[in-house]
Amino acid sequence: MRIPCLAYAILNCLVASSATARDVFVNNRAGDDHFDGRFDTDEGGANGPVQTLAKALRIADTGDRIVVANSGEPYRESVSLSGPKHSGFSFKPLVIDGNGATLDGSAQADDWQPVGGDVFRFRPERMAFGALFAKGNPLVRIPAGLPSSGVPNLLPTQWTLREGWIYFRVEPDRLPDQYQLTYAKLQVGITLYKVEQVAITNLVVQGFELDGINCQDVRPTVTLDHITARWNGRGGIAICGASHATLDSCLLDGNGQSQLHLEGTSQVSAIGCELVPKSAPNWLIHGGRLSIDGREMGP
Repeated sequence: MRIPCLAYAILNCLVASSATARDVFVNNRAGDDHFDGRFDTDEGGANGPVQTLAKALRIADTGDRIVVANSGEPYRESVSLSGPKHSGFSFKPLVIDGNGATLDGSAQADDWQPVGGDVFRFRPERMAFGALFAKGNPLVRIPAGLPSSGVPNLLPTQWTLREGWIYFRVEPDRLPDQYQLTYAKLQVGITLYKVEQVAITNLVVQGFELDGINCQDVRPTVTLDHITARWNGRGGIAICGASHATLDSCLLDGNGQSQLHLEGTSQVSAIGCELVPKSAPNWLIHGGRLSIDGREMGP
């Protein structure tokens, strides 16, 4: 009788956990991180939406659903999911429903210094990869090349990265401040570490210095569904370690080193995805296996 009783007890625990799973609402305009996120409008007072994804993840628990309002204003933050608290069940995954909202890692680039002619430079906190934007649109990056000193050879509105400096050439009779320049400041949009049964859906992730989404040792089933990952310095999506992930109907475009990055012994199944190789290769595989619409792909 011990085995059936134990199985019955485990089942009761799972059912109870599922029953307590709830929605956590986020709104970066109407929300407040002093609220508890139980309702989607501030009419609920202290039960109204929280303001940040970071706060939503602090109060979320196994199998919850985080509902992100598309307010028209980007969410400017970097967040992480880790371990059982940010996992789900086979019958009820933890969900982040983006509703088409944008998670943006860029910040204003200021304190430009003239270096000669129409070329100016700005030193970010760090930038091994990265991107530069004018009024929210990515600008053309030119390889640094040689020599490493002197004024880089750039056409107007082109930029390059050299020894930790961003160099940018303005058009005649203009100054950097007139372009509303921003750069990829935050490193990774969403990091998933040792989670399982997670679904992230309908979200734009852009403007991060490294990756839009980075998965480390995630377990089945982690699904990225209708994700647009664009304009990130290294990869739109990186699947690393011993991760198992599914990409469904994702758009990866305009990322710096590759649209999709694989490392370790990771296994990725991409279904109905669009990878645009204009800015960089579709994928870089440093270990792992990639299947696209059922077809195994090589490095």
